[in-house]
Amino acid sequence: MKQKDLIKRLKLAGFVLERHGGNHDVYVKENKREMIPRHKEINESLAKAILKRNGLV
Repeated sequence: MKQKDLIKRLKLAGFVLERHGGNHDVYVKENKREMIPRHKEINESLAKAILKRNGLV
């Protein structure tokens, strides 16, 4: 999955960018925090796990 597609789905769910880390960007929503790797392509299983963990699948 492309990183920008994953971020778009997280933003639609209410996540906002908290900060840019060394190799990851950190997005938060209430008390949930997601580290998104800064790659153009994110491993499909990782992307699905992030979406599933946040109830977006």
